[in-house]
Amino acid sequence: MTTEANKANARRFIDEVVNRGNVAVIDELAGPNYVDHTAPPGMPPTAEGQKAFVTMFRTAFPDLHYTIDDTIAEGDLLVQRNTAHGTMKGDFMGMPASGKEATWSEIHIVRFDDDGKAVEHWGVVDQLGMLAQLGFAQAPGQPAGVAR
Repeated sequence: MTTEANKANARRFIDEVVNRGNVAVIDELAGPNYVDHTAPPGMPPTAEGQKAFVTMFRTAFPDLHYTIDDTIAEGDLLVQRNTAHGTMKGDFMGMPASGKEATWSEIHIVRFDDDGKAVEHWGVVDQLGMLAQLGFAQAPGQPAGVAR
């Protein structure tokens, strides 16, 4: 596939899977041996694990929305910089619902096979920034006692 096709598949993942919660689309976008190198603890690093995580994430953040800020693709690799936003209305990864909104940044790298299927994923998420806004962590430079 072309880099433009890979970009379209990455956009489709954000639009349909993350923003709309249609995890069945993962079956169309991921190869059979898909590996998520940054799967959260307790989640298998597979397409099925990705489906479970997105479902859990969207349950905790029902208004979850990602905006694609930049996409760079070369050969079989794609890098995407996103801004995420959501309100924590449900429990998530052992944390109780805070009812607070958060906006955070993410960077994702995806390797595609010749058929345009995602076969590997790496991600970096501003978890500290997210957790500080939700009240579960103290951001550097904040006075003591600011976190939840």
